[in-house]
Amino acid sequence: MPDVLIRGGRIVDGTGETWYRGDVAVDGDTVSIHRGQQPGVEAAEVIDATGMVVCPGFIDMHSHSEMALLSDPDHEAKLRQGVTTEIIGVDGLSYAPITPTKLEPILTYLAAVNGRPPAGVQWGSVADFLSLFDNRSSANVVYFVPHMAVRVDVMGWEARLPNEGEMRQMQRLVREGMRDGAFGFSTGLTYTPGAYSDTEELVDLTMPIKEFGGIYVTHARYTLGDRLLDPFREALTIGRRAGVPVQISHYHSPVNGMGEQMVALVEEGRNSDVDVTYDQYPYPASSTVLHSLLPYWVHAGGPDAMLQRIATQEVREQIADSIDPMWGGSMDNYIFARVGSAKNREWEGRSATDMARSQGKSMVDTVCDLLIEERMEVAFVARTGNPDNIRTILQHPAQMVGSDGLLTGEHPNPRSYGTYPYVLGQMVRDEGILRLEDAVRKMTALPAQRLGLKDRGILRDGMKADLVVFNPDTVRATATFEDPKQFPVGIDHVLVNGQPVIRDGAHTGAHPGRALRRV
Repeated sequence: MPDVLIRGGRIVDGTGETWYRGDVAVDGDTVSIHRGQQPGVEAAEVIDATGMVVCPGFIDMHSHSEMALLSDPDHEAKLRQGVTTEIIGVDGLSYAPITPTKLEPILTYLAAVNGRPPAGVQWGSVADFLSLFDNRSSANVVYFVPHMAVRVDVMGWEARLPNEGEMRQMQRLVREGMRDGAFGFSTGLTYTPGAYSDTEELVDLTMPIKEFGGIYVTHARYTLGDRLLDPFREALTIGRRAGVPVQISHYHSPVNGMGEQMVALVEEGRNSDVDVTYDQYPYPASSTVLHSLLPYWVHAGGPDAMLQRIATQEVREQIADSIDPMWGGSMDNYIFARVGSAKNREWEGRSATDMARSQGKSMVDTVCDLLIEERMEVAFVARTGNPDNIRTILQHPAQMVGSDGLLTGEHPNPRSYGTYPYVLGQMVRDEGILRLEDAVRKMTALPAQRLGLKDRGILRDGMKADLVVFNPDTVRATATFEDPKQFPVGIDHVLVNGQPVIRDGAHTGAHPGRALRRV
């Protein structure tokens, strides 16, 4: 007798093929499909899916949930969206491999967007880090070796290129991370210390993943060349020269008319034999750490050195003109999402311009004073996106859905709570931009194929039982920019590795998630 039987739903199997009627039986952590309706089949738990869609669990191709999963294993912000597997270690910004004594500056650098680990939790290697997630959280994780950890472990926070010996050490760490189960190598080239690299360094560090079938995942170098397409051309160059697939993270531009050009660039790359795909979230806003607004040279030496520099008037005078949005606009659109201390938390949900005016300070003094007082634990949402570009980029067959979700603060980007139901409700049902089956493919089978997950992402006999049951007529995101920490509606049931985690829209308390390791 199956443990769970999901009866009478429309099965959207993840392949992009049209739906069919059937029952899905769960036995342990695997599924079997029963076409048509078979009322005689019994199970320990029966879920009536009449009028509902049953599909594979969603694979978030871009998340920042490392610390969130460890600190809050229920992970409701993502599970209630139907996300059953989180891709972590992206943007080159994560925590392993690392010598434990070198970890604290990385924790400080990323605290605003990732939070901190629970007290007493320690790790060093990628294997150590992945073991923290086995059966201790509600979602599975897939990990990428981050450029930050590798570079800091070998070179510290120095603003220079590596010598031959340092390169060999970093390549060794990348290989060890791949042997420990990572799926590839990731970079974040508008953040330090990754910004101090050049293309040669990145090619050399990416080459070791080829022997393991790894993927190069990149937050591109947005400051490069024309600051429009040249950053992504560098990504294609790295993939071509290293001989590995390329995944471009949060592929978007706020500049009018760039959607068509960005899609054309992907086509150009694929036509020239570069295996390039990308992920994207559907909200017209970005989110990151406040200290990313400071010039790279200010960060040299790491967080403590940066905080000492920006305390001086001389440095503030040098950087004053650089505290501006990259693509124009106004700091009115930069809304504080996370401020670390209770003293300044009143500014969450308000703009940097509001703070500067209220305090009677220049923007550079406002930013620097706040970073010093909060020890860098400040993040923002920048409402500078372009809805037309999003819709153009969304429709390409190489696109996958990724939330880029940040789960700190009281005013995160609504993408953190709403990405998947927003696509299903707004993009599919309300606007008709995508067929339902194509949208589900972008959330399930396509990411699984990209990662090489052979037992997830498609509903077939013997596949792992990561499942979502949702109502296509009512599913929608309720998170907004004004009130972002709101759970969606219309997603009633979510199973991870065969165990119900969301049942009738409520968390069950189960934590069956695993670290999925490259094999």
